[in-house]
Amino acid sequence: MADAQSEKSFVHKVLLTIGLVCLTLLLLVLVYFTFDVLLLIFAAALLAIFLRGLGDVVCEYTNISEGLSVLVVSILIIGALAGGIALLAPDVADQVEHLRVTLPASAREAADYISQFPWGRALIDQLPSFDDVTAAVGTLTLLQGVGGFFSSTVGVVGNFFIVIFLAIYFALEPRFYTRGFTNLFPLGRRTRAREVIFAIGDTLRWWLIGKVFSMVFIGLLTGIGLYFLGVPLSLALGVIAGLLSFIPNFGPILSAVPALLLAFVESPMKALYVLILYVGVQLIESNLVTPFIERKTVELPPALTIVFQLALAVLVGGLGLVLATPLLAVLIVLVQMIYIEDVLGDRRVELSDQLARADGREKVKGSEAPDRDIQGPEMDSKK
Repeated sequence: MADAQSEKSFVHKVLLTIGLVCLTLLLLVLVYFTFDVLLLIFAAALLAIFLRGLGDVVCEYTNISEGLSVLVVSILIIGALAGGIALLAPDVADQVEHLRVTLPASAREAADYISQFPWGRALIDQLPSFDDVTAAVGTLTLLQGVGGFFSSTVGVVGNFFIVIFLAIYFALEPRFYTRGFTNLFPLGRRTRAREVIFAIGDTLRWWLIGKVFSMVFIGLLTGIGLYFLGVPLSLALGVIAGLLSFIPNFGPILSAVPALLLAFVESPMKALYVLILYVGVQLIESNLVTPFIERKTVELPPALTIVFQLALAVLVGGLGLVLATPLLAVLIVLVQMIYIEDVLGDRRVELSDQLARADGREKVKGSEAPDRDIQGPEMDSKK
């Protein structure tokens, strides 16, 4: 009798294990084929955090509701963007079109100059031609990935409006979606789940604040510097530098290439000055803005950031490269709070003000309680 029960229990465990393995594989396949859609949802969540943060600032100085403040902020941002586009779009569009025409000629002239040297000829022989690069880039879309549906059917414009609408819905009722997500956890773990969600939101909020400031700073400083150096199309190049600075590591390199090519046509010395300008702007940004971001969020290891960017770029294309850094910040927070603190029990971390508000406890400053542990619901009940 005991042997029969033991055999039945063993069969039950085997079937349960097989079922869990199959379910995990199905989930991985689903994530693989819908990863670009999940990235769109993440992009909408990022924008929603930004809108909600601005809406909270409006609420502090007015008596309007949170939802109305988000709508006001959204309308103001759309109006500001529309006004900026109306004022700058003609000049930027003309300069971008001129840039598109002049870049191939500039690249060829630079290649001809470099080919005068033996090392230059060896380097050029290993590189693809400019026409091959532009042809390859032309076949790619911003959201090219394994799913392909949104990139081929709806297109980039459709994705943009999808992200906008999702972000507004997320920002209007964040507690509704947060509560629905935490309800998926057992009762004893819901408080901890809320802490993790608020920590992720706080990290992304400060990362976005620093990134927006960094983009404006780099765009203005680069455009002004290129103008005084006499580089043509300085306005368009400044806009490109500011936009591409959203992508750490690779963005500054990509934005510097067209400016260097245009300056190199006039003289190699001017190209050197342009290179010094870009390096100087990045050094100033990395020593002023980046430390401010890391104090409020998490420190991202540079090597891990580059590897994660390359992995997502290969997997889903341009959108993966753009969103790799905030995704990595989220993963680091999850590993820190769920694995290191909860699984390994290493809870010697400082309690942020955002988590204190989430739990309804007093704000705890790092200087007052540097070794205070974050206690989950189970730990509190045991004490």
